[in-house]
Amino acid sequence: MITLERQSILNSEISAADSQGEIFAAMKRVTREFGFLHVTLFAATSPDEVLMSRMIVETTLPAAYVQEFDRRRLLRLCPVAPLISRSVLPICWSLDDPDTVRGFAIPATMQELQRRYNLVTSVAMALNSIDGDRFLLRFDGVRPRLSQVELNEIGMIVLHAFDVFDKIRRGTKTATAGPLTVRELEVVRWTAQGKTSAEIGRILSLSDHTINAYMNNAIKKLDCVNRTQLVAKALRLRLIV
Repeated sequence: MITLERQSILNSEISAADSQGEIFAAMKRVTREFGFLHVTLFAATSPDEVLMSRMIVETTLPAAYVQEFDRRRLLRLCPVAPLISRSVLPICWSLDDPDTVRGFAIPATMQELQRRYNLVTSVAMALNSIDGDRFLLRFDGVRPRLSQVELNEIGMIVLHAFDVFDKIRRGTKTATAGPLTVRELEVVRWTAQGKTSAEIGRILSLSDHTINAYMNNAIKKLDCVNRTQLVAKALRLRLIV
């Protein structure tokens, strides 16, 4: 199938989706069309996160692979995430490339696990929601590295798919939203785990002043007098777990 025809068909399927499940079904087709085996959508969480499973929104990766990846605590060794977070363009790499071509080294333990599950060639792309939430979409499989034309094509398709996904996601969030915003809930959740404003600021890359503003807004919205009462009420209302 020529590039323009393939892109048109895939984009039409994506545009017709009206649920997150249908968007991910379309992304499975994109995965097959580009010769990959698996696709995963990750939500960017705390930089202190150590388990990949807690970041996964949707995936076709084998459960056994995810479990072993987490059991070995390989997320902290992953060299890809910092690179992707600094770019809006998709990047492609292969375990078969030398480090000088790939641009980064991959630990031997991670390479062994990925090869065992045929995750040799990968494409990943950072995605940012207009409400500030961050995601990452990744394709994995066994195929030659994508050409620049293919990389441009898959990047455009992913952007279109994420735009539709994010509109559906934000619509669902608005329909089910509680009294607190996403950021306010994040701050309350970290406070419940014993973090100070300074620590939360470092985790979320925000100033102490901004963290305290989110905290004060949450205190007012839930009619509380201090942080302790706020956390207790948020737990009672099941706004956080």
